[in-house]
Amino acid sequence: MGQRRMTISDLQPDRPVTELDLVVLRRYPTRNVVGRKYTGPMAAACARDRSGIVGLLLWGDDVHRIRPGHAVRLERGWCRARDGALVVSTGRHGRLRVMEPPSSH
Repeated sequence: MGQRRMTISDLQPDRPVTELDLVVLRRYPTRNVVGRKYTGPMAAACARDRSGIVGLLLWGDDVHRIRPGHAVRLERGWCRARDGALVVSTGRHGRLRVMEPPSSH
């Protein structure tokens, strides 16, 4: 039996995110990060599911690929608490899949 998909209400800080389906609401401006573990583009976004809203960090190619209105699936990601709000990210080993393109009408 496979694990059931998580919802935002299931998220806990510093715990892995196995599979989480989200709709991207907004993407903030891209900034370039230079650090020990990662150097490249990064953008913050916010996303929702039926249980709530969560912050979403976009890294690398995802910064330009993921747009508001996209339905995405976060697989093998990570959750953190930042300024009292939850934020999810792919981390180094996870990925974001676009589930369906936004409708054009």
